[in-house]
Amino acid sequence: MAVPWYPTSRPRLWAAPAAALALLLTPLVAGCGAGDVPRPTVESSSPAPGPQSGEPAPPTASAGPDGGGSVEEDIQAAVSVTNAYWQTHWSQLFTGDYGPPRVAGAYDGGAPGAPVCGDAPLPDDNAVYCPDGDYIAWDMDLMRWGHARGDAWVYLVIAHEWGHAVQNRLDAGLVDLARELQADCLAGAVLFGAAQDGTLTFEDGDTEELADALTALADRTPWTDVSDHGDASQRVSYFSRGARSGVKSCLPNGVR
Repeated sequence: MAVPWYPTSRPRLWAAPAAALALLLTPLVAGCGAGDVPRPTVESSSPAPGPQSGEPAPPTASAGPDGGGSVEEDIQAAVSVTNAYWQTHWSQLFTGDYGPPRVAGAYDGGAPGAPVCGDAPLPDDNAVYCPDGDYIAWDMDLMRWGHARGDAWVYLVIAHEWGHAVQNRLDAGLVDLARELQADCLAGAVLFGAAQDGTLTFEDGDTEELADALTALADRTPWTDVSDHGDASQRVSYFSRGARSGVKSCLPNGVR
């Protein structure tokens, strides 16, 4: 079973509550860019909407709109920052040892022979955490398309899918029934926690990029099923909860 960034059968919802996220997070904001964290050397390690059918993806090496690095550089930095946060804080939050998921990296979901999770091919224009194999992967068309809207989206994609890997490492009682919203919450905790650690820096416009990413492919209806991502306001709300109050605020009531 794969955990995709968004359900491919769902219609796209282009809501834009960026102002709400900006108001909630402005005191924390300082674009997403890695601080002194070294970039991974080989492995590169999903919240952005994929391109519409027939829409060309932006060039691979184009810089983000806020002057950031290439999509590949930002992916590598996002992997490094996210993994560093969990390695640093795991023992403060949970029992047992932390081990990162495997970073399978980029794939082309539209090409023959695309990777599989279990018996199912990885979805086109999407990003996933696959419990069967414990790995994270993303379609590069998705990442290029989202990166063209803002480099913060790449960090959100990685942190969200990593959140699913964390869920797979927790006792069942610590995993919220609304798994997708919990992954959004964990992503907020990681990105803003990394900023407090000094391994990530927020630039002007990043909170708007994050809100854009969270809402661009939100469900049209509120969360109702374990596979639902929730509507735009729910996604922003859960991400903001994690950003303001940390990982423990993402756990179900009664076990925080």
